[in-house]
Amino acid sequence: MQNNGIVSQIFKWSLFLAALSVGFLTAGCECRQTPVPPPVPEVSTVTMQTRKVMLSTELPGRTAPFRIAEIRPQVSGLLQKRFFREGSHVKAGQVLYQIDPAPFQAALDNARAGLGKAEANLPAVRLRAERYREVLADKAVSQQDYDDAAAALKQAQAEIQYWKAQVETARINLGYCRINAPITGRIGRSNMTEGAIVTAYQPVELATIQQLNPIYVDVPQSTTELLRLKRRLEDGRLKKYGTNQNKVKLILEDGTPYPQEGILQFRDVTVDPTTGSVILRVVFPNPEDVLLPGMFVQAVIKEGVNEQGILVPQQGVSRDRKGNPVALIVDASDNVRQRMLTLDRAIGDKWLVSAGLAPGDQLIVEGMQRVRPGGTVKVVPFNENKTRRRPEAEPDVRPQKRTDGGA
Repeated sequence: MQNNGIVSQIFKWSLFLAALSVGFLTAGCECRQTPVPPPVPEVSTVTMQTRKVMLSTELPGRTAPFRIAEIRPQVSGLLQKRFFREGSHVKAGQVLYQIDPAPFQAALDNARAGLGKAEANLPAVRLRAERYREVLADKAVSQQDYDDAAAALKQAQAEIQYWKAQVETARINLGYCRINAPITGRIGRSNMTEGAIVTAYQPVELATIQQLNPIYVDVPQSTTELLRLKRRLEDGRLKKYGTNQNKVKLILEDGTPYPQEGILQFRDVTVDPTTGSVILRVVFPNPEDVLLPGMFVQAVIKEGVNEQGILVPQQGVSRDRKGNPVALIVDASDNVRQRMLTLDRAIGDKWLVSAGLAPGDQLIVEGMQRVRPGGTVKVVPFNENKTRRRPEAEPDVRPQKRTDGGA
């Protein structure tokens, strides 16, 4: 019986060792099998194409009145009455103030009386001079008497001219008692009230009139941008936008667009040494007085047309460790290649690329995180509608400032 137990134990251990050997052999076979290669990553690409791009620059500016007139008296006197309401619209020629005309009316009457006296004395003096001239040949009067009569005639004629000038001066001064609006526009507050004594051409204006329709928008532009624009136009990289080149759009302080376009009137020729910029003056219609003097606005000024522009989705551009813009493209062999880019500016949700890409390049816009330069990829069509943001999250479509060197 003891021998049977030993035999049974030996048999069990034999079966265990056999099973263990079979397990090791199976594991060794599995280790020697070829590993399954990873799947080729899929990327979505966009084919680069040239298109005509209208380039514009958004510059800050301030509004200024089209015309401004500071109202000052031209004669001294007592301010009797004011004929306008502060803040209202006035027309050219409208009476604004009345200065007491009594002393000026008296001066006019006095000058007219002096003129009448001089004119009444002239006939007698003229007749005497004529009689002396007739009898001078007969030696009836001396040469001295005739000379005195001729001089008296000239003096009487000069006195008439003097009093005529006095009458005209008094008439003008009397007219200055009514102070009229020189231009049409909106008048501000009055600095003088009835009963005040005013002096001719005083330093403090009585009121100020500003013409607001049309209205100016003064926009400073750096000389660096001005020279860059000239070079691009001379090189042919930009072309003028025909008759619409000088049309300017406006964005108000709250971000809303102004409904009417303006006209670029001129560029100043003097550079401000403190800012290194020149002033661009734009004229805007302002029939509803929406624009007021001194408002801060953004002017969208057209630079020209780039007929060979390449627009790249912003999601297809990344940055390297130094901050330089880079992009990944797929070549004809489905291999990934890296390109260094030079960006001009952002236009809506796209970058305008000035160097680094060529027409026909396949730009990777989706799946960049799963690929590396030199690897092989599988290209699938890019569904732009699938990745488009919701309307409330759309990026700002206004022109943005240029980023030099892709910054």
